[in-house]
Amino acid sequence: MSNLPPPSGKTESLQSSRPASAHAGLRTPSNRKTIYDRNLNRTRTAELSRASFAYLFSEMVVYAQRRVTGIQDLERRLNEQGYPLGLRLLSLLTYRQPPRHQDRPTRILPLLQFIHTTLWKHLFGRPADALERSSTNELEYMISDNEPLVNQYISVPKEMSQLNCGAFVAGIIEGVCDGGGMTAKVSAHSVGTEMWVGKTVWLVRFEEDVVEREQVAEKTKS
Repeated sequence: MSNLPPPSGKTESLQSSRPASAHAGLRTPSNRKTIYDRNLNRTRTAELSRASFAYLFSEMVVYAQRRVTGIQDLERRLNEQGYPLGLRLLSLLTYRQPPRHQDRPTRILPLLQFIHTTLWKHLFGRPADALERSSTNELEYMISDNEPLVNQYISVPKEMSQLNCGAFVAGIIEGVCDGGGMTAKVSAHSVGTEMWVGKTVWLVRFEEDVVEREQVAEKTKS
């Protein structure tokens, strides 16, 4: 057999050419924002429809109502559903703050203002209606909402007229307080008026050691 003639012209390598600048690893967005900076909802208004919320929350109430012994037991279960959400929201909302404000609140008043404004806007699209301190007990503070969304679409039977589904929000507030290192017990109370029938007040009662630490911080500051 005759030897094959040498190939004429240029030959093309079978190995894929990769630019020298390419390298493995994660790419950093040009705007320096991560997935934690973006809302899960990408609609135009970035809001969840009330119909969807009403359906989901009513199912949560029905689930919590199974095998309960009374109203207090039901409110306790709603509180437990909201508590882990509060822990996570504290981290998420703090992370979304501007860099100079990303430190978690370490004092009672800044923490309550964070709940009253930042947390409430994230959950309900507006701040709470009032933030007050008890005039008779230095451990207690009150957050008020004249029209709480969690009570607008729940039909409460007569035998359970004392039920306040704001216990779910109480659990969220409690989780935020505990996550911030200021242990508190939070309960929801109906205080309807002629103008605001569904008005609810969340009573935030801090532990004594939290208030003592606050007093020490005040003396150190002064």
